Amino acid sequence: MKYSMFKSTYVERLYNGIIRENPIFVLTLGICPTLAVTSSATNGFGMGLTTTFVLTFSNFLIAALRKVIPDRVRVPSFIVIVATLVTAAQFLLQAYVPSLYESLGIYIPLIVVNCIILGRAESYASKNPALASLFDGLGMGLGFTLALTILGGLRELIGAGTLFNYPLLPSFYQPVTIAILAPGAFLVLACMIATQNYLRKKSGKPKKNCSCGVEGCGLCQGELPTRKDEKGEKA
Repeated sequence: MKYSMFKSTYVERLYNGIIRENPIFVLTLGICPTLAVTSSATNGFGMGLTTTFVLTFSNFLIAALRKVIPDRVRVPSFIVIVATLVTAAQFLLQAYVPSLYESLGIYIPLIVVNCIILGRAESYASKNPALASLFDGLGMGLGFTLALTILGGLRELIGAGTLFNYPLLPSFYQPVTIAILAPGAFLVLACMIATQNYLRKKSGKPKKNCSCGVEGCGLCQGELPTRKDEKGEKA
């Protein structure tokens, strides 16, 4: 029974990050790198996997050290852990995938301040066990990767007629160049979010908003423990 409960918890963490609280399509976090690097499916996929690596292991390490890190310095400590992982990821990309490293450029080190990573560290990893936090980071990272790859693929297909640099549309197709430029990122992302909202509304399934009014913080699903005062009463 315990095994099935733990298994369902981990699956729920993956589903939460990929579908229910997708960082881009639902929570609209990490929009800056999303708009900047998704001029192609390859760039979006590469940035997504890099962020997934950092998010997964930072969640795991922060959760494992949550009882050791003093509360007063927890945010600086989180940043140090994330920055160490980002540096490792940057060196790996530079050594083994130099073309992707050049394409992503400054947005690799900027993963350190990505609000998705720090947000999950503060809201989930710092309050939950290490293994559950690892799956939470993996789910959020995969959701981020999926969103960036779809967005980059659509922009590349519309703007260049290719997908992962492979010609997909017939030769007579005239590429809409604006799709791979900065304005195209806003337009394509807006259309994708509008389509998702329309489908969600049509399905008749209402959103589950947290009691604090912020969707995705986890309080409404009981993911975070209720804080209590010294007398044991709810704060």
